[in-house]
Amino acid sequence: MSTSVEPNAYSGWQSERSGFMGNLSGAGFTLMALAAVISVMPIYQRSWGAALICLPLAALLLLLAYGRVLGLSADEWIVLAVRHQIAVASSKNLFFSGVFAPRTKDGQQPMDLPGVLARLHILEAPDGLGGTLGIMHNPVDGTYTAICRVTFPGLALVDTEKQNHRVKAWAAYLRSQCKEGGAITRISVHQRSLPDDGAALRSWTERHTAPDAPAAAVQALDELMAGAGPTATIRETYLAVTLSSSRARLAVKGAGGGQVGAAAVLVREIHAMHGSLSSAGLQILEWLTPRGVAQAIRTAYDPEAQLALSARNTAAEDPQWKGAERGVDPALAGPAAAETGWGVYRHDGAWTVSYQVRGFPRSDVYATFLQPLLRPRQNARRSLSLVYEPIGPAKARQELAREKTKRDTARRLRAKTGRVESEDERREAMMARAQDVARASGHGVVRLTALLAVTVTDFDQLETACAELQADASDAGLELRRVWGAQDSAFAVAALPLGQGLPDRRVGI
Repeated sequence: MSTSVEPNAYSGWQSERSGFMGNLSGAGFTLMALAAVISVMPIYQRSWGAALICLPLAALLLLLAYGRVLGLSADEWIVLAVRHQIAVASSKNLFFSGVFAPRTKDGQQPMDLPGVLARLHILEAPDGLGGTLGIMHNPVDGTYTAICRVTFPGLALVDTEKQNHRVKAWAAYLRSQCKEGGAITRISVHQRSLPDDGAALRSWTERHTAPDAPAAAVQALDELMAGAGPTATIRETYLAVTLSSSRARLAVKGAGGGQVGAAAVLVREIHAMHGSLSSAGLQILEWLTPRGVAQAIRTAYDPEAQLALSARNTAAEDPQWKGAERGVDPALAGPAAAETGWGVYRHDGAWTVSYQVRGFPRSDVYATFLQPLLRPRQNARRSLSLVYEPIGPAKARQELAREKTKRDTARRLRAKTGRVESEDERREAMMARAQDVARASGHGVVRLTALLAVTVTDFDQLETACAELQADASDAGLELRRVWGAQDSAFAVAALPLGQGLPDRRVGI
């Protein structure tokens, strides 16, 4: 007698409340306060003429505070629009590198990245196994990020028991990072879905075909390559681990201090993760070298370079090609030119539109619910970034207690005013309580954000590719919002495996 194992279902994502007062931003709260003051002025002046002026003005201020434009509050939309127009007028939305990049005194061309990435530097550090490791250093935030390329057996074609086990193992890995004063401040998973013309596969096949192979077999293989190669789609998956030098201050000091000490602590942390990652079914193919990190950046900005680099990397593995190096020179990692538009980002010979996931499914879903997002598409490449921030037990307790107090206060206020509690509000309160119970039982709490990007090399295909992505996101139960006015910053998170994104928690009152 055999017992069937039911697949686990997942739910309970809580939206982060970061308003200054309730759901209002600081600017929105100021507008509401001004509207309240202006609306009572005619009463004190006892003037109907003042009322004809003040009341419409107060209504306009309330509309700016509570109105919504393209998924944003009206005041946020106006700030973004004004900031974007100023950037366009001053040409700050344009970026030029390559021959236009400034050179150092020794004639070298440093790595030149646009926008929020300009502060980053690629450091080289020993990986403890005789090789080198490329580490992205952010001197402003004091963070160090190591990136590895991983592979995994997947979930769709395995039995339910293994599927549940792998998801639980990944959850256990995340939970292990939710420790008090942990050095790891951010974990990012990035996956790309890329069209492939099969050039690298053909190159490998030609070099590994025996000279005495039967002619019929060679012909059949050539026909198969000609038919299947151009329609192939490859996926690249990266895992980025970010260390905070301020959190690991004592460990960094004990390892020698400075960048050398921080790199040593990061290498020690990533070596300690191998066991838990293997339990989750993740196989680390390689930790990226500086040239590997530069290639991951370069191929995101210039999709057409993907095929040439893939063929060159395949050739570099052949002993006959002496002197060939894998990857890209870090000085050439960035784009030659880029332009930030209101709703699109143009870089080299491609256009990208980035989206933020504003809402995860409200109903229970299975572990494979994100699978539609990376369906093979020949007209576009897609990228998905999931950024996690582990929260220590003490901070998690404070955050959940604050959220619970907010909800309880809002419920009592609604009861006093006679407003009936909606089913959505009741469900949110139940999920918040269940989350607090799980935390008290030893589960970890993480902040999570997800961004998607779709990139095309033919501008006429852009809107079609965007519509297809939105349709697939709807099938997955996700609520997307186009990142208006900040496409360059969103590209740095959605299309690059550098572990960016997820700003500091903003606590309201």
